[in-house]
Amino acid sequence: MRRRSAPAAWTALAAAGALLLAGCGEGGAGKSGPPGGPSAAPRVQLPRLDGEKLEVSAVWTGPEQANFTKVLEEFEKRTGASVAFVPAQDPIVTFLGTKIAGGQPPDVALLPQVGALTAAVQNKWVQPVGPEAKAQLDKNYSPGWKELGAVGGTQYGVYYKAANKSLVWYNAKAFEAAGVQPPKTWKELIAAADTLSASGTPAVSVAGADGWTLTDWFENVYLSQAGPEKYDRLAKHEIKWTDDSVRQALTTLAELFGRKDFLAGGTSGALATEFPKSVTQTFTGGDRPAAAMVFEGDFVAVNIAQTEAKIGEDALVFPFPAVGAKAPVVSGGDVAVALKPSKGAQALLTFLASPDAAEIQARQGGFVSPNKAVDPAAYPNAIQRRIAEALIAAGDDFRFDMSDQAPAAFGGTPGAGEWKALQDFLANPSDVAGTQARLEADAAKAYGN
Repeated sequence: MRRRSAPAAWTALAAAGALLLAGCGEGGAGKSGPPGGPSAAPRVQLPRLDGEKLEVSAVWTGPEQANFTKVLEEFEKRTGASVAFVPAQDPIVTFLGTKIAGGQPPDVALLPQVGALTAAVQNKWVQPVGPEAKAQLDKNYSPGWKELGAVGGTQYGVYYKAANKSLVWYNAKAFEAAGVQPPKTWKELIAAADTLSASGTPAVSVAGADGWTLTDWFENVYLSQAGPEKYDRLAKHEIKWTDDSVRQALTTLAELFGRKDFLAGGTSGALATEFPKSVTQTFTGGDRPAAAMVFEGDFVAVNIAQTEAKIGEDALVFPFPAVGAKAPVVSGGDVAVALKPSKGAQALLTFLASPDAAEIQARQGGFVSPNKAVDPAAYPNAIQRRIAEALIAAGDDFRFDMSDQAPAAFGGTPGAGEWKALQDFLANPSDVAGTQARLEADAAKAYGN
């Protein structure tokens, strides 16, 4: 599935990128769709769970948590259960381990990494998906997304949320003022960044305080430059991080990170900026935003919604530029798993595998579902609709986030492993060889080879 080459994904998402660029100025592109809430007729049957209390954990906060809470409220209405959301901390495997050791695991958790799912199964924390949820998966998901939620041939998870992590969002007024057009290649991106910064607006808002965003920067550059086969091998640590392909990717990334004038707040500002702020500061400040553009996935829309900027008018988007022959397509996602052998936990997995649940959160914006039965009209604007349609059109041909495939100790732990090494690299982009050595040492320890 995701290990083979991905021409369909590149074609589908490149086409979507063209549509995004063509449709960004459309009248109504930023207008809201239907209000939040379920579709008229339920498409999945759920059991009555009157009096049952459930806890759900995820690393989501702020608007993302609030939007997911609307999904849980609908589940409560349909089943009579009471559901509490318990915010988790990264790394979620450590958080869950503490809860389980204390005898108080949540009923359901949403894991943001494939590596976290594998670790949870190996620790015997999670329950296999029940027949009702599996029926929804078989009906609504492509084989590739089902495979991502399986370990050792057994289905343990439901991929509720997906992400296109190969997007750059930009402030339309800042681009217009500088006379800059959305770049299609890395060379054009650097040229645009130079023009933007010279105009008085730093080019890029980088969320350096959150190491996971830096892994996404690296992965997009690496996939486009080194190609899908090497990407897959590095993801499994079949080649070392001291490989020349990694050197080339870091050297390329240093062309951006090494220019302090390109970064909102300079290097120190980037290292102190968390992801939500990296977005909001790009779309506030009137004629003087902190930066002209910000890189990250479709979920950026959730944070744009916290500003007065309108998606499709003030906030536009273009595909991550091609570094090599083809533009990269990197996907991510959150997988729901049951941690208790209860009727309620399985019922919630069934609901999350249905289009009914996904459409509620889709209406809120900043959310994309891999569920192919979701009505595209549920998405609140043309930009997000096209992103979602492209994800479904890609089928099984995509590349999943590399750090999310890695053991959590390397690819998913704040202040350690890849997150820390790339933060150090942002602080000193000239130290390519040292960064490679640290990455390889940490990877070898985490992978055990």
